[in-house]
Amino acid sequence: MAGEDLSKLRIDRNGAGVETGAPQRRRSLKLWAALAVLAALGLYYAFGYRPAMPVESMVVTVAYPSQAFTVLNATGYVVAQRKAAVASKATGRLEWLGVREGSLVKQGEVLARLENRDVTATLEQAAANIKLAQANLEQGQAEFTEAGRVLNRSRDLLAKKFVSQAAHDTVVARMEKAKAGISGYQAAIAVAQANHRAARVAVDQTLIRAPFDGVVLTKNANVGDVITPFSSATGSQAAVVTMADMATLEVEADVSESSLAKVRLDQPCEIQLDALPDLRLRGVVHRMVPTVDRAKATVTVKIGFVDKDPRILPEMSAKVAFLSQQVPADQLSARTVVQPAAIIERNGRSVVFVIRDKTVSQVEVQAAGRIGEMVEVVKGVAPGDRIVLKPSGKLRDGAAVSLSTK
Repeated sequence: MAGEDLSKLRIDRNGAGVETGAPQRRRSLKLWAALAVLAALGLYYAFGYRPAMPVESMVVTVAYPSQAFTVLNATGYVVAQRKAAVASKATGRLEWLGVREGSLVKQGEVLARLENRDVTATLEQAAANIKLAQANLEQGQAEFTEAGRVLNRSRDLLAKKFVSQAAHDTVVARMEKAKAGISGYQAAIAVAQANHRAARVAVDQTLIRAPFDGVVLTKNANVGDVITPFSSATGSQAAVVTMADMATLEVEADVSESSLAKVRLDQPCEIQLDALPDLRLRGVVHRMVPTVDRAKATVTVKIGFVDKDPRILPEMSAKVAFLSQQVPADQLSARTVVQPAAIIERNGRSVVFVIRDKTVSQVEVQAAGRIGEMVEVVKGVAPGDRIVLKPSGKLRDGAAVSLSTK
C-alpha cells in the first residue's frame, strides 16, 4: 500500500488546479497607471508647462544728473593750498612736543619747544644790563643836577669877583661833562635794550609756533631729537611737524593739452572722491598753471571746493567732471536709471520685467525723464535689480526665462 501511494504522486506541469486571475489583474493595474501618468503629462504640457524663454538682461544702476552736462573728465588729488613744514630757526634738542597727528592748532600756538636754558640765561643777563644802565643814568642825572647848582653859585660868585674866571671855567666844564654823561648813559640803555630784544628773539626761536590755523598732518620728530634749520647733522631733523590749512583744500587735476579748450576759469565742476564714492561735491575752476608738462602733455588745473565736507583729507584721489553749466544742489544725489529699451507699455502702463529665480515679475515703473542715454526711474525698481532688456511681446508675468549668452 505504501508503494502504491507513492506511485500516485505526480507533478502537474500544465498548471492544472492553480488560480490564474491575480496576474491578469496586476497587469491591468499597471496599464491603467501608465495611462494615468501619460494623461497627467499631457495635461501639464498642454496647460501648465512653458519652455524657458532666452532673454537679454541688464542690472539697474545709478546715475547723476550732472552726467548730462559733463564736457570733460579728469583725475587728480586733493591738496592744501596752504601747507607748511614747521621747523625752528634755532638749533637744539627737542624738549617738549605738544601736538600729534590730527591736532587742531591756532595761529601762534606753541607746538614744540627746544632746550633753551642757555638763551634764557642770556636773556636774563640782558635784562640785568638794562637795569644797570638805568641805574647809571640815574647817577648821571644826579651829577648833572649837582653840577647845575654849582654852576649857578659860581656865576654869582664870578659876578661879585669872589672867584676867578679859571675856577668858573672848571665848573662849566664839570657841567658839560655831566651833560655828556647823561647822553652816554642813555645810549648804554639803548644798547642794553637792543641786546635784551636779541636775547628774547633767541629764546622765542626755541618755541615752534603754528604759522596759521590748521591741522597737524604728520609728526616728523620726537622728544630728544636734535633739530637743526637745514638738517645737516646725522640723525637730526629739520621740520618738527607738517600742517595744512584745511580751509584751503582744492583738487589738482591733470588735463590733456588737447582738451584744454574745454576748460575755463570759474567753470563749474563736480568732484567725486574715491574714498567717498556716494558723495558728489560742487567745485569751480580757480586757477590753471600757465605751463605744460612736456613729459605728460598735460596742464595742471586747480579746482576749489564749493561744497565742504569734514571728511575730505589731503592726498585723496579725486575724479573731476568739468560741466557746461552749474548743477543745482537738489540734483547732486544719485538717480536710479535703466535703458529705455527695458521699459514697455502693457495695458496703458509702463512696466519692466524683473528677473527673480529664473522667472520674471512684471513691475510697473514711473519714469521721470532722461539722464544722458538712460531713463530715470523713480518708482518700481531699485539699483541692483536685474531686469529684462528688450522684452518680447510674448513675455508674461511669471514666465520662466534663461539668460541669453549673446
